[in-house]
Amino acid sequence: MIVTLIATVLSVTAATLFTLSVKEALRHRMWKPISLIHLSTGVALAQGSHILKHQYMGLTILTLFIFGTLRLLTAGWTTLLTPNYFMWPVQLNGTEIDISGSAFAALLREEFIANGLIQDSAFEILDIGAMLSGVAAAGYTFGIPRTFNFNGAKYNVSTQGIVPTIEDYSGSDGVPDANGTRLGFSGGNVTVNTGVVPGPHPSVHIPQGFSRNYSMSQQGLTANVSCRAIDSSQTQYLWDTSNSYLIYANAAASNNSITGLRLWNISANCGTNTLATYEYVTMVDANGNTSSSGSGFLPSIVCPGPMNMNQTYTTFTILTQGFYKYGFIKASVCEVVPLLTTVRADYSNGEISSEVTSSTPFRPENVELLSFIAGVAKFQSINSQGLTSSTIGDTLYTIYSSTTTAPINNISLDDTQVYLELEDYWRGVVEFSATFLRSGFMATGSFPNNVIPNNLSSQVTGTMFVSTIGWTRWPKNSPTYLLATLPLTIVTTLTLFCALYSIIEAWKEHQERIRHRMGHRRAHFDVSNTLHLIMACAAGTLALKDFSRKGILNNESVKVQLNEDGDKKKFMTVGQLYLKEEFV
Repeated sequence: MIVTLIATVLSVTAATLFTLSVKEALRHRMWKPISLIHLSTGVALAQGSHILKHQYMGLTILTLFIFGTLRLLTAGWTTLLTPNYFMWPVQLNGTEIDISGSAFAALLREEFIANGLIQDSAFEILDIGAMLSGVAAAGYTFGIPRTFNFNGAKYNVSTQGIVPTIEDYSGSDGVPDANGTRLGFSGGNVTVNTGVVPGPHPSVHIPQGFSRNYSMSQQGLTANVSCRAIDSSQTQYLWDTSNSYLIYANAAASNNSITGLRLWNISANCGTNTLATYEYVTMVDANGNTSSSGSGFLPSIVCPGPMNMNQTYTTFTILTQGFYKYGFIKASVCEVVPLLTTVRADYSNGEISSEVTSSTPFRPENVELLSFIAGVAKFQSINSQGLTSSTIGDTLYTIYSSTTTAPINNISLDDTQVYLELEDYWRGVVEFSATFLRSGFMATGSFPNNVIPNNLSSQVTGTMFVSTIGWTRWPKNSPTYLLATLPLTIVTTLTLFCALYSIIEAWKEHQERIRHRMGHRRAHFDVSNTLHLIMACAAGTLALKDFSRKGILNNESVKVQLNEDGDKKKFMTVGQLYLKEEFV
């Protein structure tokens, strides 16, 4: 409303100045011979109007163009004055923990020696967090919307191995206790060291805006996971699930009590003739039998390194097989190749979404980092299996059954989809392990004064986008810019032209009167005033034709000149000519 009012006042002012300049220019022009059609054209412009004469198309088009341009002034001013919704970019930079270098490897090695890989205070975080991260990642691929929350921060699908670098998105503001940082992290405030880069105009205040979104380039971690069935000819894995026996039986137990327990010794060859064995306990009946419909068993073994000695120690392997309810998961091997990444993290609407922009494989100095990630995967594979079911198995079962109408244990089961789910699950676990690691080493109290040493820091850069309203510079080729400025430019140019013409003619008239010793003109003549025109015609000897078509055409070509006789002004006929000259 206010913008429209101001735009209307400015457009009326501009139009008024234009008509005044036209009147003044035409007044000076009438002291010289001018045809009546040109005079009527000038009078129309001075009154903010136009003429319609098909015999004089040039003058008609000219007056219509100027008339339309004057009407567009309000729209032009409104466009220029109306504040627009736009995003104000502000450059940011900062630092975060660098887990990719040899300095962090040495620090992580010290932590392993002092406190072990999995600490008691971090048990629940790793157990629940890794599982939820895997579930979110596995479900999203098949159209199940997932949002993963960790330490108060909300991630879209998965963490991509990052830690929040924006204060508003950093999550929990609790202070970790003395044993709640680094590998013992159990939640709490994560130190954020990101600030505004001073611009060319540091005194300009950054508005609070309606909302603020961020796009940051920071360090992440993900993994390429490839799962496939173990062929019977692939004897190098030596996957053995046959060693199990009943360790407890109680036939007299009630329905709600445990009637029996079976101990499983699951073993696999992890390369170089290294045999890995995990123990699992499942619930059975008193005869040692398991319900194939209600119970599920999904044992997994994590080999913390490559199966082939020719490979460098930058990957690890997970072997798994489903039984009973999870029988649709055949004996499988998943090769996990962790990758150090650079991601573009978008912080918007309270959620963090990340996209990998570049990646590099692990190097030999990342052995400790690989050991930690493989350790988290091992921890998850063991703890996900309960007495009657597995979290991983239930996840795969639920997702698959929700996306197909085929029976879950059908022999024609789509193995490809099952392996895609398994790959996404383990990738989610790997990415979470990196986020947990970064959070622990960036938690409040992890370093003296919460300052990360330079040799452990990684650069963070990005942009904050403040959504606000205001005025921005229009692109020169913008249609909106042309619409807004073209009418203003035309009217301003014509106004200045008429004013310049009036100044030049007034100076000439002044010099002419000095030369002939004439006095100043005493009476003012307003060409837009109809009474003044009638008085000038009546005072002179202007003889015109009648109102017939031919008479009007003849009259339009008559040239007249304004003369002054004291206070009297009158039109004098100069001659009758057909119009052949341009309007000046």
